[in-house]
Amino acid sequence: MIELVHLVKKFGDLTAVNDISLTVGRGEFFAVLGPNAAGKTTTIRILAGLIKPTSGTARIAGFDVQTHPLEARRRLAYVPDFPFLYDKLTPWEFLRFIGQLFHMDEARIQSAAHELIPRFNLEPFISKPIEGLSHGTRQRVAIVSALMHDPEVFVIDEPMVGLDPQHARIVKDVLKERSQKGMTVFLSTHQLSVAEEMADRIGIIHQGKFVAVGTREELRKQTGLQGALEETFLALTAEEANLSAQQPIGKP
Repeated sequence: MIELVHLVKKFGDLTAVNDISLTVGRGEFFAVLGPNAAGKTTTIRILAGLIKPTSGTARIAGFDVQTHPLEARRRLAYVPDFPFLYDKLTPWEFLRFIGQLFHMDEARIQSAAHELIPRFNLEPFISKPIEGLSHGTRQRVAIVSALMHDPEVFVIDEPMVGLDPQHARIVKDVLKERSQKGMTVFLSTHQLSVAEEMADRIGIIHQGKFVAVGTREELRKQTGLQGALEETFLALTAEEANLSAQQPIGKP
């Protein structure tokens, strides 16, 4: 459902994404881990069609996000780490607006909203202006709006930002349930515990490229470590950093 083919993104002399290729199948829960400035958010923004790659291809459900953007976006939901919402609307008005963008009829909007609003404990806030809501509540509104049209692919960047433990658990449960029903989840996070608990496969990205991709056990075998994922992550990123440091200055 997600295909990245020799994806490269440069900003001047900086290579933010360095020849990434990856396939994530239908119903797979894929988590991306990496240090700051590793290329996670840039990769996600290319997937969402927000920025163009320097070279290479990103596909959603078989549709190139650059050459067939509308077909790709019909099948995609994207939630950034700090989502933009229309502050003067209420959550209910915003959910209806998003549903209409995806050509959902009123009955389908009502059905989806009545399923998701109670699940995310949004009833007390549904008629209040978004501008007065906490960051965590706004995050829940954004996630619910993204799930409204029952996307085939769900891309989310740092989903637990601002969420208390109760609502973080709800987000985890809903995303896992949806993935088990066939929705592909592509999640970027700094929280190793989230990746370890939720993901079918994990990709560790460092300096713009994947240094390892696999299940938790496959990653542990690669490093020879049997402890927590944190140890595996630190070992893989340190190894890649050491290899890069050994490159002569000016050489790729």
